[in-house]
Amino acid sequence: MATASFRWILQLHRDVPKAARFYEKGLDFSVNVVTLRWAELHSGPLKLALMQAPSEHVMSEKGYSSLLSFTVADINTTISKLMELGAELDGSIKYEVHGKVASVRCLDGHVLGLYEPS
Repeated sequence: MATASFRWILQLHRDVPKAARFYEKGLDFSVNVVTLRWAELHSGPLKLALMQAPSEHVMSEKGYSSLLSFTVADINTTISKLMELGAELDGSIKYEVHGKVASVRCLDGHVLGLYEPS
């Protein structure tokens, strides 16, 4: 019997090249392919596909997005880099016993969780 294997996470974006640059420059993803309508990136075993949204209506719908969570070495530096690339801090940085955590909304409203271990 065949088993399923993970292929990628897919996000819809208005501007695929800009979104690819966001992940490349802000979170050090490696870029495999970028066109105006499609991009493939990876970070370790994680594969991220970015696709142009089929319509503005799809992007303007309020709803929940995928949440991508990343462990980072320096949460403050990472947040600064991401904000320079267009992200918005979603709440404040929380200082927990196990480390710092924060959420940012990246391009087109997708949520990124950031974690810096103690």
